[in-house]
Amino acid sequence: MAGLRERKKARTRADLQRHALRLFREQGYAETTVDQIAAAAEVSRATFFRYFPSKEEVVFYDDVDPLMERAFAAQPSGTPLLVAMRAALREAFESLTPEKRELEELRMELGRTVPELRNARQAQFGVVEISRGLAERLGRSPEELDVRLFAGLICGARLAAQAIADHPPGSSYIEAMDAVLGRLAEGVPLADEPLP
Repeated sequence: MAGLRERKKARTRADLQRHALRLFREQGYAETTVDQIAAAAEVSRATFFRYFPSKEEVVFYDDVDPLMERAFAAQPSGTPLLVAMRAALREAFESLTPEKRELEELRMELGRTVPELRNARQAQFGVVEISRGLAERLGRSPEELDVRLFAGLICGARLAAQAIADHPPGSSYIEAMDAVLGRLAEGVPLADEPLP
């Protein structure tokens, strides 16, 4: 169990992110300053930078990924990968409070719609990171062709879910990702569609 100091640090990080996301929603990402975020969270500018090296990192900080990783690791042996990933996604997001889920949707929307965040996120997250997690669970090498291919499929699924969530604007990324993983698990009939 985390000690008092670790819990206090986690609370401060969560408060900074919560206030930042609220300000981004109300004022816009570009219009919100680090000083405004720090003031809203009642901490100093220096404290902000102890927790986040930049304003964009407030959006990128993801405390739901560990929940998904634990849920994925707990899936029964023999569960097909896409089924396990979909179950982990649902379990992680269903465990969130309504406020936290709303903030997660906002965080993901900012990552999709703010150009500088979208470009930085695409550079930051990709096939290599997903390959490592898959390889660890499967007891395989992250460099294996099938592991990399599957990781690429998940990256593509995330991009598809982002596009789906953007139309109509305000749609749920979480629901879009769930639908995309479900469709992949069923197979993609379009892949067998003959060209006219």
